Parts: sequence; C-alpha cells; structure tokens
Amino acid sequence: MDRLEEIQKRIEPELEEMNGIIRSSLATSNELMNRVVSNYLMIKGKQIRPIMVILSAKFFGEVNTDVLHAGASLEMLHNASLIHDDVVDETSLRRGRATINNEWGNHIAVLVGDFFVSNALAAGIKTGNIAIISSLSDLGKELSLGEVEQICNVKEHRFDEPHYMSMIRKKTASLFMNCVKMGAEAVGASPEEYGPLMEYAELLGLCFQIRDDIFDYYNNPLIGKPTGNDLREGKVTLPLLYSLKAAPKEKSEEMKNLLQRGLLSDKEIITLIDFAKEHGGIEYSFAKMREIEAKADKLLDQYPPGIWATAFRDLFEYIISRDR
Repeated sequence: MDRLEEIQKRIEPELEEMNGIIRSSLATSNELMNRVVSNYLMIKGKQIRPIMVILSAKFFGEVNTDVLHAGASLEMLHNASLIHDDVVDETSLRRGRATINNEWGNHIAVLVGDFFVSNALAAGIKTGNIAIISSLSDLGKELSLGEVEQICNVKEHRFDEPHYMSMIRKKTASLFMNCVKMGAEAVGASPEEYGPLMEYAELLGLCFQIRDDIFDYYNNPLIGKPTGNDLREGKVTLPLLYSLKAAPKEKSEEMKNLLQRGLLSDKEIITLIDFAKEHGGIEYSFAKMREIEAKADKLLDQYPPGIWATAFRDLFEYIISRDR
C-alpha cells in the first residue's frame, strides 16, 4: 500500500460520502447525459484534490456536510477543466480510456464539461459559505488564465522557467491552494490560521505539475497518453526548458529552431526528448521538486505535529515519487 492509498483508507467514509454527492448531483432524466457521465465516473482518478479538502478540514476541525459539498464542487470543477482541455488539445486517451470528445465528439464533450461546471457551482452554493463560493469563482478564472497563458507561451516561443512557473501556478497550483482554503473555511478556520497551509498547497501543486510533465518524456502505459504528447501540442516543459539553457549554444539553438517550426514528426519529438535527457533536464526537474518540498516543509513546521500534518507530508512525498 503506497502513501496515497494509506491516506485514502484513513478518510474512506468521507470520500465515499463525497462521491455519493457527486453521483447524485450529476444524475439527470436525460439518458444520453447519464450514459456519458456514468462512463466517465467509472474511472475516478486519484481524487487528490478532494482528499486535500478533507485533510484540510481535519487539520483544523471536523468534517461536516459543507466540507463534503466543497470537495464535491472542486472535483466536479476539476473534471470539467479536464473534459474541456481534452477538446482543446484533441486528446484521444485519458487514464487509458477514450476521452468523451473521442467517443462522442466535441459538441457533446463541451456540453458535458459545462454540465460539470454548473453542478460544481450548485454544490458550492449548498454550503452557504460566501468564501467557498467566491473561491470557486476565482478558481474558474485562474484555470482559464493558466490555459491561455500556456497557449501564449507556445505561440510566442517563451523558452524560460519563470514563464513556465507562472503558468503552472495558475493552471495547477491554484486548484491545490483552493482545496486547502475551502476545507478550512468549511470548518470555520480563519485566513490567518490556514494561510501557511495554502502556501504549502501551492508548492505541492507546482510539484504535481512538474512531475506530471516529466511523465511526457517516458513511455508508460499506466498513464494512458503517448510519450511526447506535450511536445506534439507545442508545450515546452521544465526538463526541456532547463536543457535548452544548459546545453551548448549551437545545440540549443538547433532544438529551438525545431520547436519554433512546429508540426514535429515522431522522429523530431524523440530527438527533443533525448536532448532533454542527455543535458540533465530530468535530474534538474527532480532536484527542483526536492528544493520546493524543503521550502514547503518549513511552512508545515509552523503547525503542531499530528497525524494530519503527517498526511500532508506523505501526500507531498507521494506526488514526487509517483509512477503514474
């Protein structure tokens, strides 16, 4: 049993109740919508984000109905963003299964994504907590801005780490931060109390995305997407960004020219992947995550030790060490 499974086991009753809220929220009288949604929910993923909502609530108090609705709303909003991303990126596989857009077409996929968004907002409203509802609204904006920033990075050929970090803060870390905020707000914790834990969640979210991006450089059938998928979409992530900076100028310029030309062949994608590996991009990315983790540990040290602080540390370690 890995660290995540141990955490899931510890909060199993709460997770099951939250998933019940998601299922009932998404149930409709429309046969097609029910079929598409049911098939999608069969593969839930790791549910790291709602797990963080529950852990945050336990960190500051006791899980209540508002916590479960907050977790459900975040999970539905997250899945809406994935469904829409698959349309934009023309993704055919997710978690080893055909995406909604691949199986049902873009029209249905966009509508299903919108349906998830609407139900996420409805679940948030059931908490009656304006801070939670406001977080959902702000999060929707941040996720959209993160995606647009990524598009800008691709179009303008921004090959530098600061632009990359800014983009993944909006695209990924903002969601992790709001998991902590909403869980804490749902049990009555103050911003002063949960502020350091939100910063911790931001750093965890950055590492989550960096680790996710490393997967693109290896062939792993467990992940359910082809190697080099990000590069096919023009996305240049941390391993390659570092290598472009660290490699001899002539070789680096050759790789930049490839990226700027676009429409890469399979052979050219392999060339870029090998280049990133040969010039230390993978090692640098892992070292960067460990550097971020050390910074996060200091934030958590501001709180008394306990089983839920340990759970957050275990989750961070899982994020970096995971193989899918």
